[in-house]
Amino acid sequence: MTNNRWCVVVVFGLAVAFGCGGDGAGPSGTLDRYSEALNRGDYEAAYDMMSESFRAKHSKEEFVRMMKQNKREVSSTASRLKNQQGDLEVAAEFSYGYGDSMRLVREDGEWKIASNPMAFYSQATPREALRSFVRAYNLQRWDVMLRFVPRKYGERMDEKKMKEQFQGAHRERIASMMNMIQANMDEPITEKGEKARMPYGESFEVEFVREDGKWKIQDLD
Repeated sequence: MTNNRWCVVVVFGLAVAFGCGGDGAGPSGTLDRYSEALNRGDYEAAYDMMSESFRAKHSKEEFVRMMKQNKREVSSTASRLKNQQGDLEVAAEFSYGYGDSMRLVREDGEWKIASNPMAFYSQATPREALRSFVRAYNLQRWDVMLRFVPRKYGERMDEKKMKEQFQGAHRERIASMMNMIQANMDEPITEKGEKARMPYGESFEVEFVREDGKWKIQDLD
């Protein structure tokens, strides 16, 4: 089942004012109160403004201790928050499976899609390449999957052979492997030069190689 979820974030640096009224409502009011709490050293009050997901991972004691141990950084954070509250963009992000997310922003009081909806098969990073490869497999785009074959194998591979490899005699084993990869696509990826690795499952690993600036899949298991 696809795990869909919404996340609303506040992004700095874009001159789109939103929720900056004096009644303390909206993101600007929250940042005002957070900045003020930091300035007066009321770290417990600052912690109470954190999201449920953050508080589930970090206790109040841990939060207060880290703030007290990093007072110079806390003061800088409070100052920068205070100075940038006129330049707020409120954005929403919706995750809808395969590691994909759609970003929306407020423009003239309406939510508009800000993500590039045409980037179906990015190879900019190892993780994006893996997501793209899995998407192409699920949609049976054997022609697209050829883009992810490293050069040393590409000369021996065509669309027909790609389909046979994934839907031939070992179809069930490969389907099980692809399901496992899809379930573990957020696992840590280690990059070293033009190569990268992502362990998954108990003893499997996806190997990547970068050629001409594009990441490709060298091995799936």
